[in-house]
Amino acid sequence: MPYHIKPHMKKMTTPPPPHTSSLLLFLLLAASVIHGAAAAEDLIKKTCKVLAKEDTNVQYGFCAAALEAAPASGCATLRGLTSISIRLIRYNVTDTRCRIKQMLKEKSPRRDRYTELCLRDCLEMYSDSISDVKAAMKEYNSGRLADASVHLSAVLDAASTCEDGFEERRGLVSPLKKRNNDTIQLSAMALTLVHDLQTAGPKH
Repeated sequence: MPYHIKPHMKKMTTPPPPHTSSLLLFLLLAASVIHGAAAAEDLIKKTCKVLAKEDTNVQYGFCAAALEAAPASGCATLRGLTSISIRLIRYNVTDTRCRIKQMLKEKSPRRDRYTELCLRDCLEMYSDSISDVKAAMKEYNSGRLADASVHLSAVLDAASTCEDGFEERRGLVSPLKKRNNDTIQLSAMALTLVHDLQTAGPKH
């Protein structure tokens, strides 16, 4: 025979005051966000340590700063960080190409003919790099990692060749040194990440 509690004997549970439950919810959400952000930051640091160790072109400080400053990096997986690194290359090469065009328009009296020719060569190479990085992202998103690596290598080689052109003349300071170095580092980061994903397989 089932046992029934009479209405007047029901145990009443007093709900917590609205402000108390809101505070608890806030604390739980805050803890979750902090934990997620800490985990993502930890992934970025670990990833950059590996990248700096595997490729001498990559500096840990540059890698960590670049990835941590990128939108959506706070909740990214390893695959997400790879996508972000390719996107950072695109921003960099697009901006560098724009800067080179501005420099050529300025017609500085201090610029000699050799520097002018180097800038024109670099403009052509960075124009090609924009196409390469777009293709790299497309191949990466389609899962064709080997093809993505080919295009990323082309971007890295273009930046290296651009910088080498200035360094061939003794005493000439490259006006694109930092931009070229940034492109080289970002490309090396993306290349190593893509290679590691190829090695690790589809689980990561």
